[in-house]
Amino acid sequence: MPDIRHQSLLITGGAGFIGSHFIRRWLERNYGPVWNFDALTYAGNQASLTDVAQRQDYHFVRGDIADADAVRQVIELAQPDAIVHCAAESHVDRSIEQPGQFVDTNILGAYVLVDAALSYWRTLDADRRAEFRFLNVSTDEVFGSAAPGQLFAESDPFAPNSPYAASKASAAHLCRAYWRTYGLPLITTYGSNTYGPYQYPEKLLPTAILAAAEGRQIPLYGDGLHERDWLFVADHCAGLETVLAKGSPGVCYNVGSSQPIANCQLLDRLCEQLDLRQGAVAGENAKRIETVADRPGHDRRYGLDCDRIRTLGWTPQRSLAEGLRKTIIWYEENTTWLASLTKSDYQGRRGLGRRDSNSSNPDVKGR
Repeated sequence: MPDIRHQSLLITGGAGFIGSHFIRRWLERNYGPVWNFDALTYAGNQASLTDVAQRQDYHFVRGDIADADAVRQVIELAQPDAIVHCAAESHVDRSIEQPGQFVDTNILGAYVLVDAALSYWRTLDADRRAEFRFLNVSTDEVFGSAAPGQLFAESDPFAPNSPYAASKASAAHLCRAYWRTYGLPLITTYGSNTYGPYQYPEKLLPTAILAAAEGRQIPLYGDGLHERDWLFVADHCAGLETVLAKGSPGVCYNVGSSQPIANCQLLDRLCEQLDLRQGAVAGENAKRIETVADRPGHDRRYGLDCDRIRTLGWTPQRSLAEGLRKTIIWYEENTTWLASLTKSDYQGRRGLGRRDSNSSNPDVKGR
């Protein structure tokens, strides 16, 4: 079992949502230096890490994980004891409109990174080889749509239904093959829908929070009965840390709450918290919810069986109500961060924006 204290960490997509939280958690605990390798595309920006940017143990390197030379160079520079792979194109709506970008980043990029990691790992002495870990951060969407009452186990077959999910399934298969064929100590996590501070506003919860704050309608796909397993980002990052420190190479771990909830119920609970926060009449914000056309490839239900990771000592610490309250307060109090997203990147609606060089990679998910 590796001791993650005093380790050098290389993280891809660290300027994105989950990646930035994981970096902050790592540095707050003074585990060791962090090298953040990020292409700075659209779904975030370096403002997500302003509180750690001046630390001597934090290093940012801009680059694309599909660029083999850049990846080799940053690995040589960081000399990591662990690699956490968060970089990905992550928004399902975008994958339907622009699947090629998801193939380039999520499949080709994963291959370039894991192949470079293998070459590096082979150069390490025996002790460092034994301690080294590569953590591939994936998504529950690889399993497709769950049956009513079903919670997916890690051993369930993949059945991805969107280009995003298919690209993440491909990367997970590739990682397993590099462990099975070459012995590279790889672990994959399948995370549920994650929410919290610093999430790009194309996702469901920040979209709803900001719409309510601006007096706009809150969009709800289809009949609103699609179920998702929601996990606060701090709990997700604690799960990743647990797997990195205690997980077994070649083994996959689900990271979720195991409590799926319908999207309509989720928005109702969010609106209850908004009413309390604003001192509004109960039900006032719920009046803003409006149904919009469903999207193609929209899975009906996700749910994860998380017994395996619980044997490592991890369990979510925050209830949905607490997580929603914390998220609402953060968006209210961080208008500067929101202002750092240019109007060309974020137009106040879900699924809009463009891929450019002004901000950063999304990482996993959370619609």
